[in-house]
Amino acid sequence: MRLTSVLRKLVNVCGLFVERARFASSGLELEVDVRPTWREPRCGGCLKRAPAYDRRSERRWQHLPWGGCCVWLRYAPRRVSCPSCGVTTEHVPWSSSTTARFTLALEELAAYLAIVTDKTAVTRLLAISWRSVDHIVERLVAQRLDARRFDGVRVIGVDEFSYRKRHHYLTLVVDHKRQRVIWARPGRSSDVLNAFFDEIGAERCAQIQVVTIDMSEAYIKSVRERLPHARIVFDRFHVQRLASDALDAVRRSLMATLDPRRRRALKKARFALLKNPWDLTRLQRKKLADVQRHNAPLYRAYLLKETLAEALSSLQPRRARRMLREWIAWALRSRLPPFIRVARTIRAHLDGIYAYIELRLTNGLTEGINNRIRMVARRAFGFHSPEALIAMIFLICGDIPLYPTLPSPT
Repeated sequence: MRLTSVLRKLVNVCGLFVERARFASSGLELEVDVRPTWREPRCGGCLKRAPAYDRRSERRWQHLPWGGCCVWLRYAPRRVSCPSCGVTTEHVPWSSSTTARFTLALEELAAYLAIVTDKTAVTRLLAISWRSVDHIVERLVAQRLDARRFDGVRVIGVDEFSYRKRHHYLTLVVDHKRQRVIWARPGRSSDVLNAFFDEIGAERCAQIQVVTIDMSEAYIKSVRERLPHARIVFDRFHVQRLASDALDAVRRSLMATLDPRRRRALKKARFALLKNPWDLTRLQRKKLADVQRHNAPLYRAYLLKETLAEALSSLQPRRARRMLREWIAWALRSRLPPFIRVARTIRAHLDGIYAYIELRLTNGLTEGINNRIRMVARRAFGFHSPEALIAMIFLICGDIPLYPTLPSPT
């Protein structure tokens, strides 16, 4: 077999001829001269055949490394005069863009590795820079993000994600049916969410039937203004967290005012009060009995927390509504200021809580996606640019297809 045939198989790109190859002076770089198999060039924008205009200077595209040797593909691309795109650089089969300086095979593998490992490992494995990984991810996402991802959306989840300290947030919109992120933008105000509704248009807005959100007033305002027909569902986790935080606030206030003897009875009672009753250990059940015996206000707060959870767990909507109304009345006369505030908050958002009881939809999908994004952000030691993070979010959670060149098992 000829050397050019061997090199062509190793490069593994369809529509490519290998002419010759040579090592650079350092001996650690292999330069392979290549050219497309077609004679008439194709436009780099629309990929249609177009007459050649002239030839540009020679370029190099970095390819997948072979062992410890960097591989470069060399070619002098032609400029073409396209009736649709004008004068532009011709399309070459080994690259995804006329401006890219990496082969498509390297970009596919870099994006795949960026999903499963940190960018520092990607730079070491492929001998590219950290910024190049960002550019590759952004380019692939821009090319392959589904333009029809807003079609047929009926149930969406909206949540914020903190990507930097000092209140730097992203607003994420998730499609519950397809379980993927369909939109992301810096900020967490009503104007930011309004930008999503402006982008999808009035016709698609009319198709949205349910929105799951937390109790953010900015998101509630935007949804009620732009989707007056849609039902707002408040996530159960956030409702129950209000009661858990109120219970913890009651415990801390009592610990600050009790005498030392009674304070000892409450010591290490926090987890016994916040855990589910069926998850308590023997010692935690004993601690809860001590709380019931020595501190009536704190035990009343514990009962309020558990009763709210029971009301939200009821599978009969009529019974759950009655239990919620009774719970609000009990909390308002409990003489516990944190629970009085929670009762007023729940009373102001009863429609969204009733919607959860009827539909049994939560923001758990959005929270799970947030956990995946948090893992990516920690692995990268944070993101200074929201655009780079948004590209990674779409790559991981936006159902972007990737086709990396991987060895098949024998």
